[in-house]
Amino acid sequence: MLRLSLHKNPIQEVLKKALKVLREGGIVAYPTESFYGLGVMATEEKALRRLYELKGRPLEKAMPLIVGNREILKSLVKSIPPEAEELMERFWPGALTIVFDAIDGLSEILTGGTGKIAMRIPGESFALDLARAADFPITATSANLSGMPPAEDADQVMNYFGPDCLGLELIVDAGRAPAGLPSTIVDVTLTPMRIVRRGRILL
Repeated sequence: MLRLSLHKNPIQEVLKKALKVLREGGIVAYPTESFYGLGVMATEEKALRRLYELKGRPLEKAMPLIVGNREILKSLVKSIPPEAEELMERFWPGALTIVFDAIDGLSEILTGGTGKIAMRIPGESFALDLARAADFPITATSANLSGMPPAEDADQVMNYFGPDCLGLELIVDAGRAPAGLPSTIVDVTLTPMRIVRRGRILL
């Protein structure tokens, strides 16, 4: 496991390493606008299964994603309702996760068997830099063991997964994350749309 500090290493160097790990099917712990998250290339089934096993996360729990642009979003969803367009204009990049109807054939590991997919363009953070640098969607599940509080710094990530962090290929260390509330989640597949989780964005 490699740990790279954003205070000691150029961000482009860290991004290059993180993208290499993701493209090779590895798992990266990285800071978001709230907590630390765990990322794999979301289109890699084997990497997704490794991530679920690492966290001890039930397979029926869908996996949220971050993307760097709307083109990647459009490749994963059936449609973007007008309500979603308005929310995206107002709050993206930002801590608002939107639940869409997923395209047919998308891995049930991502959808939890619901046929829906949850995504956001993250707010200002390394997560946003990473998502923009990638040409693929990245998982954004919290860096913790399932059922535990999300990690707020790299040391807490290591405490969760052991001193050698077996299963993790890279930890991106940006110091303490802002913490506070997680992203707000809103489901736009329902009429009217429904807030699934209240968080940083007030709707």
